[in-house]
Amino acid sequence: MYLPSHFEQARDEELLRAIEAHPLGALVVNGPGGLDANHVPFLVDAAEGRRKLLAHVARANPLWREAKDGDEALVIFRADDAYISPNWYPSKHELHRQVPTWNYRVVHVHGRLYIRDDERFVRGVVARLTRTHEGRTGAPRPWKMTDSAPEYIEQMLQNIVGIEIEVARLVGKWKLSQNKEQRDRANAAEELRKRGEQQISAAMRATLDAER
Repeated sequence: MYLPSHFEQARDEELLRAIEAHPLGALVVNGPGGLDANHVPFLVDAAEGRRKLLAHVARANPLWREAKDGDEALVIFRADDAYISPNWYPSKHELHRQVPTWNYRVVHVHGRLYIRDDERFVRGVVARLTRTHEGRTGAPRPWKMTDSAPEYIEQMLQNIVGIEIEVARLVGKWKLSQNKEQRDRANAAEELRKRGEQQISAAMRATLDAER
């Protein structure tokens, strides 16, 4: 990934927070047919001081049969993004030297992939995914695995295979107009806020606040 220094986000805690808030990752591997991508919701696991990404795929998905333990993998997480109009920059109206761009936040996770085809691992991943995301629905009674008949859950678990990514490094790109004047950045963030793009507007303001 092209990464100018002014767009680099090097704080691991910020990158992990972005993954947890936007857990659907694009898992990219180099398989027998070349590069292949699968879109999978992941969990971050930092137990025992070793960072991992945990997930599962359908047993019908050829990924788990074609990949070998220890294969290199890249997982791409995309957080918020938005189009930025030159008209939102005050300097544009003075100098007429601005062009459109796109702001975004992404995290690339580089690591090694391992297949975990065992019921205990898969059950644990499903239970954690369920607790995490049902808890975000705001439902007074979130769904849990025991709401379904045990034999049905057993059948569903047999139809999926666990995936584990041992994290080697995290690369973050926060492209938030840091190469622009502060007044241009502030006004663009405000225009996004007014249009309902709250997350990326707040992220742009955070980069400004960090510089003050």
